[in-house]
Amino acid sequence: MAIQLGQVLVDKGVLTPDQVNEILQKQKRTRRPFGALAEEMFNVAPEAVEQAWASQYAEIAEHVDPSKEKIDRSVLGLIDRRQAWQFRMLPMRQDGGEIRIATTPDHLLRAMRFALRHFGQACYFVLTNPDQLAKALGEHFPLPGMGVDAVLTNEPIYRAG
Repeated sequence: MAIQLGQVLVDKGVLTPDQVNEILQKQKRTRRPFGALAEEMFNVAPEAVEQAWASQYAEIAEHVDPSKEKIDRSVLGLIDRRQAWQFRMLPMRQDGGEIRIATTPDHLLRAMRFALRHFGQACYFVLTNPDQLAKALGEHFPLPGMGVDAVLTNEPIYRAG
């Protein structure tokens, strides 16, 4: 069973267990999303809810080796080299009307934010390790000077694509 969003927020020191219980009680009455209630009731920053949600998603996401995945060149063309490296993401293929995208757990939230703004269609993420992502990005989106060190850092990458 996946860890609950409230537990993630408790583990990160954002909420107390009592606050989580208050939110859950109100959620039962209103059927509103936990994160929205946390923001309203306890002034939890939207970014903290997003980070907790990404942590939760990472626990249940499929883990893959991109070198063993089917890659559709037309889906690769949805982003440029700079975007692939900047957001540490590899769009792989259309899958049931959604774009299947690989990233690492550390870059999941940033990649999700970019995908939401950029693609204009449903996406879902699978996770990989930094070495595997760097190798795949190097193969499909070669950019001089980019490698595993670029994937390991959380620093922005601003290079011409």
